Amino acid sequence: MAGIYIHIPFCSQACHYCDFHFSTSLKLKSDLIASICHEITLQKGYLNNEAIETVYLGGGTPSLLDEGDLQHVFDALKESFGWAKVAEVTLEANPEDLTTAKLDTFKKLGVNRLSIGIQSFWDEHLRFMNRSHSSSQALKCVELAQKAGFENISIDLIYGIPFRDHSVWQNDLQKAIELNVPHISAYCLTIEEKTAFGQWQKTGKLAPIDDHFAAEQFETLVSVLEGAGYEQYEISNFAKPGRYSKHNTAYWQQKPYLGIGPSAHSYNSSTRQYNIANNALYIKAVSGSKIPCTVEVLEASQAFNEYLLTTLRTMWGTSLEMAGTKFGVDLLKEKEKELSLLHREALLFTTDSTLYLTKKGKLFADEITSQLML
Repeated sequence: MAGIYIHIPFCSQACHYCDFHFSTSLKLKSDLIASICHEITLQKGYLNNEAIETVYLGGGTPSLLDEGDLQHVFDALKESFGWAKVAEVTLEANPEDLTTAKLDTFKKLGVNRLSIGIQSFWDEHLRFMNRSHSSSQALKCVELAQKAGFENISIDLIYGIPFRDHSVWQNDLQKAIELNVPHISAYCLTIEEKTAFGQWQKTGKLAPIDDHFAAEQFETLVSVLEGAGYEQYEISNFAKPGRYSKHNTAYWQQKPYLGIGPSAHSYNSSTRQYNIANNALYIKAVSGSKIPCTVEVLEASQAFNEYLLTTLRTMWGTSLEMAGTKFGVDLLKEKEKELSLLHREALLFTTDSTLYLTKKGKLFADEITSQLML
């Protein structure tokens, strides 16, 4: 089984923290949708006839698309890959786009999971991040989606926002719980160089993120959501039991996936490829039946590093047996000193030949992973 990701590179405005590939102009939208549909045809062989289980429309802001745009994309997918095994179709949405009419359209077209970019329920935070919705819209859109029949809803939140008040974050979490959605993703605010926040930090308008403050909010996040019955099945992702994102779980379990659209990434066990992050150049290439991507053939050590990077962050951990049988890596031997130190510092533990991060270790997941990479 495999997944397909469709990148829709359009947004109504630029959030101050976002460094994903997008455009705030819809001038090329029609040509871009046509090119996405054509690339779907061109990429038909990439997944080696694996049945498609999940489809994920991300961005950007896929909820900006109209019915005709989405219909063209879904028709192209069905024609090239089939639809019989598709179990989960996720569409990322902004709260202000989720009208009753739009929700009915998404439902009619086969979308059965929404991922809503709420980020915060506090208006001052939303303005600080240059989000285009209000806290009242954030609450209302979930209610509208549930009334429209969407039961499988995920919401995104951001913590570590530099307002020195933990009560706002606790309030965000409480409101999220009260919405009774089965899935919550929560990400620490990061400052990327080519963003408004990045420029603010260069000029001294914005102080660096306080790692201790962010760590305290992460610990609150885990405690509050686990207390409300959510499982932390990946560092940043929480779900009611069994309600994990099928698409993202497939990423973390190293199942193959195809990325369509500008800047989209693909992986099929032996290679990784990523498309050009330029709408006009993407359209030009695809119109000439060329896939504008860079292909990277993974060496054994790179393939293992990918496995470690994706699995150690999850509640299923990193299998030492799999490291040996699939990648030829005896991690206990290769990283004996590092593993010994990480165990002594209570950052890792091992059960049934599987490595897991401890609660403390989850605060340092990136550093731990880099220490164990080949």
